[in-house]
Amino acid sequence: MADPWNYAGPVTQLGSGGGAVTLVDESTFAISGGAGDISVGAAQGLFFRDTRILSQFEVLVNGNRAEPLAAVTDDPFSATFVARGMPAPGRADSTLMIFRHRHVGQGMREEVVLRNFGDEATVCTVEVLVDADFADLFAVKEGRVGSDQRHGSVTTTVEERVSPEGGDGSLALTYNYSRGPVDRGVEIHAPGAKQVTPGLLTFEVVVPARGEWSTCVEVGPVIDGQVFAPKYLCGEPVERAMPSERLAAWRRQVPQVETDHPLLKQVVARSAEDLGALRIFDPDFPERVVVAAGAPWFMTVFGRDSLLTAWMALLVDPDLARGVLQTLARFQGTEVDPRHEEEPGRILHEMRFGDAASLSLGGGSIYYGTADATPLFVMLLGEMRRWGVARELVDELLPNAARAIEWIEHFGDADGDGYVEYHRATDRGLANQGWKDSWDGIRYGDGRVAEAPIALAEVQAYTYGAYLASAHFAFEAGDTATYDRFRSKAAHLKANFNRDFWLEEKGWFAVGLDADKKPIDSLTSNIGHCLWTGIVDEDKAHQVAQALVGPSMFSGWGLRTLSSDNGGYNPISYHCGSVWPHDTAIVAAGLARYGYDGAAQQLIFGLLDAASAQGGRLPELFSGLDRGELNVPVGYPTSCSPQAWSAASPLLCLRTLLRLDPWIPYGKTWLCPNLPEGIGYLKVEGIPLAGSRVTIEVGDQVPGGLSVSGLPPEIEVIREPRRPSTAV
Repeated sequence: MADPWNYAGPVTQLGSGGGAVTLVDESTFAISGGAGDISVGAAQGLFFRDTRILSQFEVLVNGNRAEPLAAVTDDPFSATFVARGMPAPGRADSTLMIFRHRHVGQGMREEVVLRNFGDEATVCTVEVLVDADFADLFAVKEGRVGSDQRHGSVTTTVEERVSPEGGDGSLALTYNYSRGPVDRGVEIHAPGAKQVTPGLLTFEVVVPARGEWSTCVEVGPVIDGQVFAPKYLCGEPVERAMPSERLAAWRRQVPQVETDHPLLKQVVARSAEDLGALRIFDPDFPERVVVAAGAPWFMTVFGRDSLLTAWMALLVDPDLARGVLQTLARFQGTEVDPRHEEEPGRILHEMRFGDAASLSLGGGSIYYGTADATPLFVMLLGEMRRWGVARELVDELLPNAARAIEWIEHFGDADGDGYVEYHRATDRGLANQGWKDSWDGIRYGDGRVAEAPIALAEVQAYTYGAYLASAHFAFEAGDTATYDRFRSKAAHLKANFNRDFWLEEKGWFAVGLDADKKPIDSLTSNIGHCLWTGIVDEDKAHQVAQALVGPSMFSGWGLRTLSSDNGGYNPISYHCGSVWPHDTAIVAAGLARYGYDGAAQQLIFGLLDAASAQGGRLPELFSGLDRGELNVPVGYPTSCSPQAWSAASPLLCLRTLLRLDPWIPYGKTWLCPNLPEGIGYLKVEGIPLAGSRVTIEVGDQVPGGLSVSGLPPEIEVIREPRRPSTAV
């Protein structure tokens, strides 16, 4: 079987039925058609820790599929599917409606309700078709189920279960699957069923006139014989279940936005909601909150994705950054293992749970093949210090930051030229190990695909940021020698980068240096990340800004990953011309840092418009087709939605509009909002900063145009933007 992180083939479609509906809670998610059915043959199912525990779940009434009317997603983990039964012969309309209330969390609960609007009672046979193939998540995604699944044995058993409280019994259908080191299973409880056989639950019911009938089916995963109860149990109030309570608590603590620009408020609110849904809680460390990369295919911890998401989400919840840093530090590399590309000090790329025998994050398999997560780890730790939150935690993780720097200096810079390069250790690893990690993601201007080892522009920018963070850690500790060392390393890296990556004849930076240390000369969005960290010399920033917001890069909805003038450009490719919201948001923040607020706002409001055209949510990516061609953004077929760093992107955009840059240990906070004409008033209430909850209010009706409350009195508010020159 191919490695999940190294697949470059087609992806199975999610199926028909009125559009796919994805529900998610931690590492459990369900994909169904718009009618609620999980159908055989599509990339659908109920998944638990990277394994499909239901490959079919279809409801038939009197032998027929119902006619779908609506699908309402009540919360990220729940939905209601509404349909009507087939009309009786000779009648145009049916008097029977079917409601399916689904809740996902460590399994699934589904309440099926039949309502009869007729004047006579109606006799119905309700059948639920069920099956379980225990396919690996990526085998489902990539359409390989038929070729390499069910190499083990699936057995089914049916037995009667009696409630220990003496209530009604239920028939339980259990599927058990043996393959590899861990046995998988699923247990389906069907109270009130007349008959349960492998593949079928049957209910014989009479729905009274103007009345209703209901039943509730529970689906729980089984690992090595241990049954895990669903978080939502039949007969219990859904609002008391853990996912509901956690989401309610999250909503209470998220800062509130008030503005006369309704679209900004809508998109920021949706972002916060999606981030709340993508959180993962490790039962071994329940106080640590991490964020999964995205639904449906990446409901797991990713190094780069989780770090950048946590950075962008500092405006709403530093606990995400806290949990991400602690979790990644827990699994930081300790040995040289080419199979997983593990190296001492390296931060992981991806974690998977396929053969895990427990619910702990520590039970999964880990792949370390990424060049950027390690410097980003140090950068985020430094940003936590700048925000003045979790001081003790930052202190505890400083040894991990030191080990990360050691990886950068030795393994990352294997040839000793001062740049961090990547080259996979075996033929099973990722060929490209930056954020554009598809096989063809890094190209020359003529379209040729570059081959590793490659030193990416943005990886050097992140390394620059990691050196600066390390210098400031040393300064706070009074370690002058270490401070001078890292300050010097940052300065040398910046000088060399601006010499070796700069393409004078083109007016932009190379996306990377190839194996011969020659510039890879395509125009890409990567170079905007260099503005974000401040590694770009100010005398080059104007040309970079012009290149980034020119017509070959800015689609009107966001920033293309590759210029439309370059060879290899494809607006519906994964990394060679599509638009990624997180990428656009980071570049906008970089443009604003160098004083190009107009260009930054152009990108920000392109993203907001794109979100508005997609229900207020930004997906993982969408097409790079120009806005002048079509008045809606064209989706990418297998884009994750919700997806973590896309969900966090509007939060970084909000921070960019505020031009908020704290430096709490130095007693300073730069705050200089620059709102475009479309926003006359903006209030953000409850920003977690310096151990307090801070409110920022901006507008003509605000005295002085700006009001800040809740900030400790010893923190000076500097009402001017922070420039790159203040970094060192």
